[in-house]
Amino acid sequence: MKTFIIGIAGGVGGRLARLLHDHGDEVDGLYRRPEQGVALAADGINATRGDLSSLDPTALAHMIRGSDVLVFSAGAGGEGGNAGTTAIDGDGLTTAITAARSAGVTRLVLVSVFPDAWRGRAVSDTFEHYIEVKKRAEVELVATEDLDWLIVRPAALLDDPGAGRVALAPALIHTEVTRDDVAAVLAELVHTPEIHRKILELTSGDTPVPDAVSHLLRE
Repeated sequence: MKTFIIGIAGGVGGRLARLLHDHGDEVDGLYRRPEQGVALAADGINATRGDLSSLDPTALAHMIRGSDVLVFSAGAGGEGGNAGTTAIDGDGLTTAITAARSAGVTRLVLVSVFPDAWRGRAVSDTFEHYIEVKKRAEVELVATEDLDWLIVRPAALLDDPGAGRVALAPALIHTEVTRDDVAAVLAELVHTPEIHRKILELTSGDTPVPDAVSHLLRE
Protein backbone atom coordinates (compact mmCIF):
# COMPACT_ATOMS: atom_id res chain seq x y z
CA MET A 1 0.00 0.00 0.00
CA LYS A 2 1.18 3.52 -0.79
CA THR A 3 0.13 6.47 1.34
CA PHE A 4 0.84 10.10 0.50
CA ILE A 5 0.72 12.43 3.52
CA ILE A 6 0.24 16.15 3.02
CA GLY A 7 1.91 17.51 6.14
CA ILE A 8 4.30 14.57 6.51
CA ALA A 9 6.71 16.61 8.62
CA GLY A 10 4.08 17.67 11.14
CA GLY A 11 3.51 16.34 14.62
CA VAL A 12 0.87 13.85 13.50
CA GLY A 13 1.99 13.35 9.90
CA GLY A 14 5.55 12.47 10.85
CA ARG A 15 4.43 9.93 13.42
CA LEU A 16 2.01 8.39 10.92
CA ALA A 17 4.71 8.18 8.25
CA ARG A 18 7.04 6.31 10.56
CA LEU A 19 4.35 3.87 11.66
CA LEU A 20 3.40 3.08 8.07
CA HIS A 21 7.05 2.80 7.03
CA ASP A 22 7.75 0.38 9.89
CA HIS A 23 4.72 -1.63 8.78
CA GLY A 24 6.36 -2.07 5.38
CA ASP A 25 4.15 0.35 3.46
CA GLU A 26 5.37 2.73 0.79
CA VAL A 27 5.15 6.27 2.14
CA ASP A 28 5.57 9.65 0.49
CA GLY A 29 4.41 13.08 1.47
CA LEU A 30 4.75 16.81 1.18
CA TYR A 31 7.15 18.79 3.36
CA ARG A 32 8.27 22.41 3.09
CA ARG A 33 11.68 22.96 4.70
CA PRO A 34 14.93 21.19 3.72
CA GLU A 35 15.74 20.14 7.28
CA GLN A 36 12.39 18.34 7.46
CA GLY A 37 13.37 16.22 4.47
CA VAL A 38 16.69 15.39 6.11
CA ALA A 39 14.95 14.23 9.29
CA LEU A 40 12.52 12.06 7.34
CA ALA A 41 15.30 10.56 5.23
CA ALA A 42 17.16 9.61 8.41
CA ASP A 43 14.21 7.34 9.17
CA GLY A 44 14.22 5.89 5.66
CA ILE A 45 11.33 8.01 4.39
CA ASN A 46 11.85 9.74 1.06
CA ALA A 47 9.30 12.55 0.85
CA THR A 48 8.64 15.36 -1.63
CA ARG A 49 9.47 19.00 -1.00
CA GLY A 50 6.87 21.61 -1.87
CA ASP A 51 4.78 24.45 -0.48
CA LEU A 52 1.08 23.62 -0.37
CA SER A 53 0.14 27.30 -0.36
CA SER A 54 1.69 27.79 -3.80
CA LEU A 55 1.21 24.37 -5.42
CA ASP A 56 -1.36 24.11 -8.17
CA PRO A 57 -3.54 20.97 -8.39
CA THR A 58 -1.71 19.70 -11.48
CA ALA A 59 1.65 19.71 -9.71
CA LEU A 60 0.21 18.02 -6.63
CA ALA A 61 -1.58 15.43 -8.79
CA HIS A 62 1.77 14.49 -10.30
CA MET A 63 3.19 13.96 -6.80
CA ILE A 64 0.35 11.78 -5.50
CA ARG A 65 -0.37 9.71 -8.61
CA GLY A 66 -0.16 5.99 -7.84
CA SER A 67 -1.08 6.40 -4.16
CA ASP A 68 -3.77 4.23 -2.60
CA VAL A 69 -4.75 6.85 -0.04
CA LEU A 70 -4.13 10.56 0.48
CA VAL A 71 -3.93 11.77 4.09
CA PHE A 72 -4.34 15.52 4.66
CA SER A 73 -2.78 16.40 8.00
CA ALA A 74 -1.34 19.78 7.04
CA GLY A 75 -2.01 22.84 9.12
CA ALA A 76 -0.68 26.37 9.25
CA GLY A 77 -0.38 26.16 13.02
CA GLY A 78 -1.04 29.87 13.33
CA GLU A 79 1.84 30.80 11.02
CA GLY A 80 0.81 33.63 8.72
CA GLY A 81 -2.25 34.52 10.79
CA ASN A 82 -5.71 34.11 9.34
CA ALA A 83 -4.39 34.30 5.78
CA GLY A 84 -2.01 31.40 6.44
CA THR A 85 -4.77 29.31 7.96
CA THR A 86 -7.03 29.95 4.98
CA ALA A 87 -4.24 29.12 2.53
CA ILE A 88 -3.23 25.82 4.13
CA ASP A 89 -6.18 24.44 6.11
CA GLY A 90 -8.81 25.71 3.68
CA ASP A 91 -7.54 26.33 0.15
CA GLY A 92 -4.97 23.58 0.63
CA LEU A 93 -7.71 20.99 0.98
CA THR A 94 -9.43 22.32 -2.13
CA THR A 95 -6.16 21.82 -4.00
CA ALA A 96 -5.85 18.30 -2.58
CA ILE A 97 -9.39 17.35 -3.64
CA THR A 98 -8.81 18.59 -7.20
CA ALA A 99 -5.44 16.84 -7.36
CA ALA A 100 -6.87 13.57 -6.04
CA ARG A 101 -9.51 13.56 -8.75
CA SER A 102 -6.95 14.29 -11.44
CA ALA A 103 -4.57 11.60 -10.17
CA GLY A 104 -7.27 8.97 -9.74
CA VAL A 105 -6.76 8.74 -5.97
CA THR A 106 -10.20 8.11 -4.52
CA ARG A 107 -9.44 7.70 -0.80
CA LEU A 108 -8.85 10.93 1.16
CA VAL A 109 -8.48 11.05 4.93
CA LEU A 110 -8.75 14.50 6.50
CA VAL A 111 -7.33 15.23 9.95
CA SER A 112 -9.64 17.94 11.28
CA VAL A 113 -10.63 19.30 14.68
CA PHE A 114 -13.55 19.19 17.11
CA PRO A 115 -15.91 22.04 16.15
CA ASP A 116 -16.48 22.60 19.88
CA ALA A 117 -12.78 22.66 20.75
CA TRP A 118 -12.15 24.78 23.85
CA ARG A 119 -15.69 26.12 24.01
CA GLY A 120 -16.03 27.82 27.36
CA ARG A 121 -12.47 29.11 27.27
CA ALA A 122 -11.31 32.51 26.13
CA VAL A 123 -10.00 31.99 22.60
CA SER A 124 -8.55 34.38 20.06
CA ASP A 125 -10.14 35.56 16.84
CA THR A 126 -7.38 33.64 15.05
CA PHE A 127 -8.48 30.40 16.71
CA GLU A 128 -12.12 31.08 15.84
CA HIS A 129 -11.07 31.62 12.23
CA TYR A 130 -9.20 28.30 12.33
CA ILE A 131 -12.31 26.46 13.54
CA GLU A 132 -14.42 28.10 10.83
CA VAL A 133 -11.93 27.19 8.08
CA LYS A 134 -11.74 23.58 9.28
CA LYS A 135 -15.53 23.32 9.29
CA ARG A 136 -15.78 24.68 5.76
CA ALA A 137 -13.12 22.20 4.67
CA GLU A 138 -15.14 19.34 6.13
CA VAL A 139 -18.26 20.53 4.36
CA GLU A 140 -16.39 20.71 1.05
CA LEU A 141 -15.03 17.18 1.42
CA VAL A 142 -18.32 15.62 2.51
CA ALA A 143 -20.04 17.20 -0.49
CA THR A 144 -17.81 15.29 -2.92
CA GLU A 145 -19.60 12.41 -4.60
CA ASP A 146 -16.59 10.76 -6.23
CA LEU A 147 -14.16 10.53 -3.29
CA ASP A 148 -14.10 7.87 -0.59
CA TRP A 149 -13.50 10.32 2.26
CA LEU A 150 -12.96 9.91 5.98
CA ILE A 151 -12.72 12.73 8.53
CA VAL A 152 -10.98 12.29 11.88
CA ARG A 153 -11.36 14.99 14.53
CA PRO A 154 -8.70 14.64 17.26
CA ALA A 155 -9.17 16.40 20.57
CA ALA A 156 -6.53 18.78 21.95
CA LEU A 157 -3.15 17.36 20.98
CA LEU A 158 -0.48 16.37 23.50
CA ASP A 159 3.16 15.41 22.97
CA ASP A 160 3.11 12.90 25.85
CA PRO A 161 3.89 9.26 24.99
CA GLY A 162 0.88 7.47 23.58
CA ALA A 163 -1.09 5.10 25.78
CA GLY A 164 -2.34 2.99 22.89
CA ARG A 165 -5.89 3.35 24.21
CA VAL A 166 -8.46 5.77 22.84
CA ALA A 167 -12.11 6.61 22.40
CA LEU A 168 -13.23 6.74 18.75
CA ALA A 169 -16.84 7.46 17.82
CA PRO A 170 -19.05 9.79 15.75
CA ALA A 171 -19.60 12.03 18.78
CA LEU A 172 -17.48 12.49 21.89
CA ILE A 173 -16.84 15.11 24.56
CA HIS A 174 -13.79 17.18 23.69
CA THR A 175 -10.84 16.39 25.97
CA GLU A 176 -7.25 15.54 24.99
CA VAL A 177 -5.32 12.91 23.03
CA THR A 178 -1.64 12.32 22.30
CA ARG A 179 -0.20 12.74 18.83
CA ASP A 180 1.18 9.21 19.15
CA ASP A 181 -2.31 7.81 19.59
CA VAL A 182 -3.75 9.93 16.76
CA ALA A 183 -1.09 8.57 14.43
CA ALA A 184 -1.77 5.01 15.59
CA VAL A 185 -5.48 5.39 14.89
CA LEU A 186 -4.81 6.89 11.46
CA ALA A 187 -2.48 3.99 10.61
CA GLU A 188 -5.22 1.52 11.50
CA LEU A 189 -7.78 3.45 9.47
CA VAL A 190 -5.48 3.66 6.45
CA HIS A 191 -5.41 -0.14 6.49
CA THR A 192 -9.17 -0.40 6.98
CA PRO A 193 -10.72 0.95 3.76
CA GLU A 194 -14.08 -0.49 4.76
CA ILE A 195 -14.44 2.47 7.12
CA HIS A 196 -15.29 5.38 4.88
CA ARG A 197 -17.67 8.30 4.51
CA LYS A 198 -17.72 8.81 8.25
CA ILE A 199 -16.83 11.65 10.60
CA LEU A 200 -15.08 10.29 13.69
CA GLU A 201 -14.05 12.07 16.86
CA LEU A 202 -10.99 10.89 18.76
CA THR A 203 -9.93 11.36 22.38
CA SER A 204 -7.94 9.49 24.97
CA GLY A 205 -9.87 6.52 26.31
CA ASP A 206 -9.80 2.93 27.51
CA THR A 207 -10.05 0.93 24.29
CA PRO A 208 -6.92 -0.41 22.56
CA VAL A 209 -6.46 1.29 19.20
CA PRO A 210 -7.02 -1.84 17.03
CA ASP A 211 -10.20 -2.66 18.95
CA ALA A 212 -11.49 0.90 18.67
CA VAL A 213 -11.15 0.74 14.89
CA SER A 214 -12.47 -2.81 14.47
CA HIS A 215 -15.51 -1.92 16.59
CA LEU A 216 -16.54 0.54 13.88
CA LEU A 217 -16.72 -2.34 11.39
CA ARG A 218 -19.37 -4.06 13.53
CA GLU A 219 -21.64 -1.04 13.77
